[in-house]
Amino acid sequence: MSIVQWILPIIFAFLMGITFVQYLTVHPLRMSLYLVIALVLLFGLILMFIFIIERRNALWISILSVLFFVTGYWVMTKRILSQSDPREIPKLTRTRSEKGDGHTAVVYFTHGEPETYNPIGWINQFREFDEQGIRFIPFLARPVFIYMLRNKYLQVGKSDHRKMHLQMMKRLEQSFRSDGDDSTKFYISFLDDDPRPDAAAIRALNEGAGNIIVSEVFLTISNHTAEGEDLIKALNIEENFGINVRYTGPLWNSQLLQQMFVMRVNKTRGSTPKEKVGILLVGHGQPDEWDVEWPTETEQEIRFREEVLKLFIEDGY
Repeated sequence: MSIVQWILPIIFAFLMGITFVQYLTVHPLRMSLYLVIALVLLFGLILMFIFIIERRNALWISILSVLFFVTGYWVMTKRILSQSDPREIPKLTRTRSEKGDGHTAVVYFTHGEPETYNPIGWINQFREFDEQGIRFIPFLARPVFIYMLRNKYLQVGKSDHRKMHLQMMKRLEQSFRSDGDDSTKFYISFLDDDPRPDAAAIRALNEGAGNIIVSEVFLTISNHTAEGEDLIKALNIEENFGINVRYTGPLWNSQLLQQMFVMRVNKTRGSTPKEKVGILLVGHGQPDEWDVEWPTETEQEIRFREEVLKLFIEDGY
């Protein structure tokens, strides 16, 4: 009986730590299953303390149970955060000798987010920050962060982020067609959704592209733009195929984008006099320690904000 009263609680606590992390991070359709398992393990642990564990050993077994719960929690957290990116990368079927049809391929590249819950984007972000030595969410708090992400998806149902960018790319294509360009092809890509930018570039190559332009739909130069560029550069397109790959750069100095803020505020304010309207400009921002790695991101956001404020002042606000 003495061995049972020491070993069983430790096993139950360890399994409960594992199951708890799974409950925090799994797909919503499976979360109830893991919650039930965790509660069953907890109930079993309570029964052991009531009927099996001797009082003189209860304190030490309690301490060991807590330690093994944390151990199980840590082990499963490590496994969840170490998973590889499951997004499919198509096979590059084009050979170096194939010239293709020579069309220009525009790879529309933006941040993106899955329509339904999928934490792989944030898992990749955690991994990148760890590699760069940038402090972000503490390791053991990351399952809770993912749990909060899942709750947001459950609140809104789904994200229309992808749909919005598909519409924007379609309008961009229509603009090219109206100008008489019938040859340029457009390929959507996302940092945190399917397809990735390297997958889009491979598709363009397989379809015979002779020129690739990566349209970076971001406001500033950051780790996000760098990650997309690194994925495409890893394909060695210029060296292997002699094809130029160019990047448009982000939109922080786009006058058209700056003017759109004024246009939208004018549309939203209705009949309210301009002098009675308060305007709050909310940017992404980043901690000071991140500026060491990406020193231009904050600067570009500030300059963009200053230009937008000038336009508001010129418009009478």
